Amino acid sequence: MVEAFIRHIRNKSLLDSSKTYLLASSGGMDSMCLGNLLTKAEISFEIAHVNFQLRGEESDGDEEFLSAWADKVGLPFHVHRVDTYKFASERSISTQMAAREIRYEWFEKLRVERSLAGIILAHHEDDQIETIFLNLLRGTGIEGVYGMAERRGWLFRPLLPFGREEIKSYVLENHIEWREDSSNEKTDYKRNKLRHISLPALYETAPDAKSNLLNSFARLKDTGKAFTALFESWAAEKITETEGLQILPTSAILRTTGAASLLYFWLRPYGFNSEQAQDLLDTCQSGESGRLFESPTHLLNLDRDQLILAPAPTEFEPLSVSENDIEFIIPEGDYEILKLDGKEAIDKSRQNAMLDLERLSFPLEIRTWQEGDRFIPLGMKNAKKISDFLIDLKVPVVKKRSVKVLLSAGQIAWVVGYRIADWAKSTAATRKLLYLKKR
Repeated sequence: MVEAFIRHIRNKSLLDSSKTYLLASSGGMDSMCLGNLLTKAEISFEIAHVNFQLRGEESDGDEEFLSAWADKVGLPFHVHRVDTYKFASERSISTQMAAREIRYEWFEKLRVERSLAGIILAHHEDDQIETIFLNLLRGTGIEGVYGMAERRGWLFRPLLPFGREEIKSYVLENHIEWREDSSNEKTDYKRNKLRHISLPALYETAPDAKSNLLNSFARLKDTGKAFTALFESWAAEKITETEGLQILPTSAILRTTGAASLLYFWLRPYGFNSEQAQDLLDTCQSGESGRLFESPTHLLNLDRDQLILAPAPTEFEPLSVSENDIEFIIPEGDYEILKLDGKEAIDKSRQNAMLDLERLSFPLEIRTWQEGDRFIPLGMKNAKKISDFLIDLKVPVVKKRSVKVLLSAGQIAWVVGYRIADWAKSTAATRKLLYLKKR
């Protein structure tokens, strides 16, 4: 196994003998085997152990065992003791998730403090299969079969090509001591149920079941990478961005093979799930224009023949603008407040506003528009609901919620970024202008 291990890390350029790494060790069979192999491969490392305090004296025994081993082999030993149950309770997460967050956060902190070249983990072939099945049980799709990478960022997993039985044979043959974690035998957790019940039963169906699974996962992973390249090409061609919106014509997905997956790959970074992607595709096919989809951070709606994605509007507290202010800042941008002579040429950009200063009453107020708001748009004689005004302008549903209005004495003077009110316009009699100019 030593020769195979050294050949593997050299062929994959995984570890550099001129650098020092951090070995994450539980004291169990896998990490003790890895520590031995690293030593024989002449890879320099320090030892890190987290005492999760979940198994009482047994947890303390693991720490003592590793401390003694580190002293024996003359390697730096780092230990982190933590109340995992308290950590999980404070963050409202499971004990397993808490343990994961604790160890990876601390390993990375230690790596940086010690200026180490990476964190070496003892995950092996059987861990990989268990991880993939857990991913599939969570409904992760094709990327679930990717499993754990041999190298990802500062994390290294040089044991992935080696199975549990091979590791066990090696430690027994070389008289390597290790600590047995009693919780590994329990079937309270999904991983242990897979390890002790489901996967052994699956392997019994054929003598080469395990190797066939690994080969299938490898081919599916390659297929997934090919799809990712296809998606990136499709997205670059079909999706456009304007004024903070992403726009996708429905023609780019209707009658397109794998459309639901394309939509999911587009939308998942914004918090949408695969069920929403399928629902969205069904909506496009039925032509149900106007329907709104929401994630924790974004909004998406079908607007006639296009899909429009935008960030969800943030909570906006009404803003007061005094007569002496020289600027104001809203989510849509920063604005200068200038006072000009009434004879100044009018700026007709909808992003800016030029108002008759003497018709305004300070302080002005900026707030999000509300149902029932009305104003007389520039050039018109009759009042119009803001909701109808935005519909007439075909403002996407995803942008309507965040539209702001500027009020003077409770009267709307400007629908910010769209149009001023007729009563607040500059006329031949205007002597002073209030110029609100977007930077």
